[in-house]
Amino acid sequence: MVTTPFEAYRSFIPDFEAFSQSLLEPLPMYIRINRLKCLREERVINGLAQKGVHLRSVTEIPDFYEISPWGFPIGTTEEYYLGYIYPQTINSALPVLALNPQPGETILDLCAAPGSKTSYIAQRTEDRTLIVANDKRIDRLTALVSNLKRLGITGVVTTQYRGEMFPMGPPFDKVLVDAPCSGEGRYRITKEGEVLYRKETRTDLPAIQKGLLLRAFDLVKTGGIVVYSTCTFNPLENEAVVDYLLNRRPAEILKMDYPLPSHPGLKEFNGRVFDSRISHCARFYPHETHSVGFFIATIRRLSGSG
Repeated sequence: MVTTPFEAYRSFIPDFEAFSQSLLEPLPMYIRINRLKCLREERVINGLAQKGVHLRSVTEIPDFYEISPWGFPIGTTEEYYLGYIYPQTINSALPVLALNPQPGETILDLCAAPGSKTSYIAQRTEDRTLIVANDKRIDRLTALVSNLKRLGITGVVTTQYRGEMFPMGPPFDKVLVDAPCSGEGRYRITKEGEVLYRKETRTDLPAIQKGLLLRAFDLVKTGGIVVYSTCTFNPLENEAVVDYLLNRRPAEILKMDYPLPSHPGLKEFNGRVFDSRISHCARFYPHETHSVGFFIATIRRLSGSG
């Protein structure tokens, strides 16, 4: 039997034994082909094949490929430096699909660095939308700007604020909050028991996440969309945060169709009952998606005072 720190989640993680067993496998590696620079994927496929790298197309999400062998230093390749590819897990593409960005919109990525979702938003809109990419840390912003330049993206303005204190102004059409979290969805261990990805144990994360989501909601226009996502299983960082918003703002949760297997948001956890609308959120588990664990809530701002 595999021992993991997630025994408290046994009641809601489907097929818990298969889930636990999946944590013994290395986290699959994926790349996204950057269509803003590379119009023919054969150029990437053939170029990487010459380096001994095999690509398997992810049929559910266009432009994503799983790479092997595992651990190959993809960031040292010519294809990476030319901006043809970006390393990105497939589940982290899902918040952008939920956001459904369109050319001409104004979009805020509140916790943007190092830029995987910002750049994917730009790619999905053919770099024809105004994206404000915010992060509170200058070192992470530096990495974001470097990635955007490498990928040939021009429609992004960067800002440095604490997300929960981002200044009010003209409302955005859409806001993405890929919140800092405990990172449980990335947890992996070797068969010898060595932990490859550790979960963050900070106790202040739910309070930070609630502040970020409230601010994001206040920054979006009436009828606009906020997508809240994490890569953790913890209901206190997921359903409880969205429940907090629903009790304080005029909002609805949209039920989305995703290209990967998902489960509804939890109705309750440890005796705490959540708003029934939470069931429209989505949970993704690593043994079912072959990627990191994820949580997504797609929220529409309704008219009315906050």
